[in-house]
Amino acid sequence: MKENSTDTYVIKHSKKIGENQYEIDADSNLGMKVPVRIYANETLLQKMLSDRTIMQARNVASIPGIVSHSVVLPDGHEGYGFPVGGVAAMDAEEGMISPGGVGYDINCGVRLLRSNLTEQTVRSKLKDLVNDLFSSIPSGVGSKGAVRLTNSELDEVLVNGVNWAIDHGYGSSNDSDVCEENGKIPGADPNKVSDKARKRGAPQLGSLGSGNHFLEIQKVAEIHDEEAANRMGIKEGTITVLIHCGSRGFGHQVCSDYLRVAEQAMEKYNINLPDRELACVPNNSEEGESYRKAMFAALNFAWSNRQMITHWTRKSFERVFNQTESDLDMKLVYDVAHNIAKVEKHKVGGEERKLVVHRKGATRAFPSNRDEIPSKYRDLGQPVLVPGSMGTSSWILLGKPNSMDLSFGSTAHGAGRTMSRSKARRNYTEDYVKKSLNDKGIFIKALTRDGVVEETPEAYKDVDAVVNVSHNLGIASKVAKLVPIGVIKG
Repeated sequence: MKENSTDTYVIKHSKKIGENQYEIDADSNLGMKVPVRIYANETLLQKMLSDRTIMQARNVASIPGIVSHSVVLPDGHEGYGFPVGGVAAMDAEEGMISPGGVGYDINCGVRLLRSNLTEQTVRSKLKDLVNDLFSSIPSGVGSKGAVRLTNSELDEVLVNGVNWAIDHGYGSSNDSDVCEENGKIPGADPNKVSDKARKRGAPQLGSLGSGNHFLEIQKVAEIHDEEAANRMGIKEGTITVLIHCGSRGFGHQVCSDYLRVAEQAMEKYNINLPDRELACVPNNSEEGESYRKAMFAALNFAWSNRQMITHWTRKSFERVFNQTESDLDMKLVYDVAHNIAKVEKHKVGGEERKLVVHRKGATRAFPSNRDEIPSKYRDLGQPVLVPGSMGTSSWILLGKPNSMDLSFGSTAHGAGRTMSRSKARRNYTEDYVKKSLNDKGIFIKALTRDGVVEETPEAYKDVDAVVNVSHNLGIASKVAKLVPIGVIKG
């Protein structure tokens, strides 16, 4: 059953429990097993109340095996079953795994490259650079990558992730050192992936895609944490590159396939939920194991995809500025995954438990001294990358201890939409968006009109407000603000 957008229940039962914190108690009459926690300011909360965000989080709270609370992060908005900007943790032994809790774009993620170039140097050749990047990196709906994979080569990508790309000359071994899971999660099984997913994915490796995916040339506008910025090699006034994309049609098909599997299996496991879009299966069931192995394959595909785009980005910079990658100091700062489910250890009620943490439109934000953080940053905390919408600022944050208590070591993954793509197409024109970006000193190159209009900054929440909530809660703190000067889009 789909509630209407002005759900009086939500408005009536949500209570403020602290600064930027709201809660809806577990209501057994609605099947809720845990409360809902919402992290937002008043403006962001009102936007969540305008669609089904919080109602979806309430539905998530009814999934068998969920622990502690269902989370809505400050960028939260309505999604498929689960809200985007949602986190849910299930007991690894007794709980569920849900394809909708990961989403269609498995391991949609972000990676950041730094450089030693100044804004002045890059602006003088900005159009040349954007045009070179646009011609080097395939983008757009259904876009095909520049490599052609055999079936066995695709299997290698699905198992080895970033390492496959590096081994084939797309980058250096140092790149994998600063990726979540080192860019390769063990346990992927190509045999759990359908032929349809393989056929969709094989031609798309090394492509940006469409939707909210982009590549941005940015300048470091503000430094808020000198120590962390220095460790990351981030200096005010220098140029960075942000790459935002995922597993393309491959991940989409894996999700579609296993949503059907889960829907069909729920009766078998006697699972009753308020929304069929929440379809899930026991984590340790045969269906659950199969989905995890296929989803991990998609994770590895996405990491390899971003790695190849990174390689071509470096080559574009080398050509345009006639310097080597080393001369330009174009090192990878970090790579984070947004849509993912993994077994992690977390304390619940003072007891350490193994949990399946679903992050849908959410970024891991572990504090210092977690083994999962690459050794380079382990004593500092995990770098977090929060991209804004096309044409607005992005942020580097640092995971902090409160994330473990409040959000299962997670924070926001971006600005979060406030306007549907169809409404954006109705309300804005390509000329308007390009002119408004140009007036801000941002040069954009896009394949289609829709690719520009659907992602107009007006269609998104204020990313600075989202980041401020995270910072104020001590989930992830501000390190640096990045402002775009050039964008390529599908």
